[in-house]
Amino acid sequence: MRHALIFAAGLGERMRPLTDHTPKPLLSVGGKPLIAWHLEKLAAAGVHYVVINTSHLAEQFPDTLGDGSRWGLRIRYAYEGPTPLETGGGMLNALPLLGSEPFIAVNGDIWCDADFAALPAKPAGLAHLLLVDNPAQHPQGDFMLDTRGGVHDEGEQRLTFSGVGVYRHELLRDWRRVIGDTAETQAMPPRFRLVPLLRAAMTTDAIRGSHHRGKWTDVGTPQRLAQLEAELGR
Repeated sequence: MRHALIFAAGLGERMRPLTDHTPKPLLSVGGKPLIAWHLEKLAAAGVHYVVINTSHLAEQFPDTLGDGSRWGLRIRYAYEGPTPLETGGGMLNALPLLGSEPFIAVNGDIWCDADFAALPAKPAGLAHLLLVDNPAQHPQGDFMLDTRGGVHDEGEQRLTFSGVGVYRHELLRDWRRVIGDTAETQAMPPRFRLVPLLRAAMTTDAIRGSHHRGKWTDVGTPQRLAQLEAELGR
């Protein structure tokens, strides 16, 4: 059984006032909540079990999505507390619910037409990242993808991380050594970003990736939400 994690705990500060009363992944686009597009694609890819990280207005997620049975899924909710744990802390917090095999993780505030079934069930390294062409709001990109599928922190012709990936639990094994001791990492549960762990793994060529050339949107502002709504309407 393939498992998946959806990051849905963010405060949605750039989306205010829309997110004052609705979590960003539950905002409607194309006639359904943004997160429902992910659930449909995960179910179509053979995923049966999904963990959703929550924090801001957390109670709305089970109220809206239920147990996932309408998509043929089983949904579990991993509450992070009133302060989101960032992507690394959120993934670490959810690991006990995700089994032992590699899992798909998706940012809850993106939209894309990628086929999740095409992602590797077992990445060659510690993670497999889906990269996309750089959007107007992020022209510098994030990482470089070489001709062998390796992902690197340095290099020309950089691409943007889509927020979709497949991860092995081992990526987080040495998280404290990589992140270091801070007030946030010493808290329980700890709060830290995932990107430093990915960059550390890139130094040993342990991160792989692929280039998605289809449609992708970071739904980070009300303007981009309205643009996506118009595109889906066409």
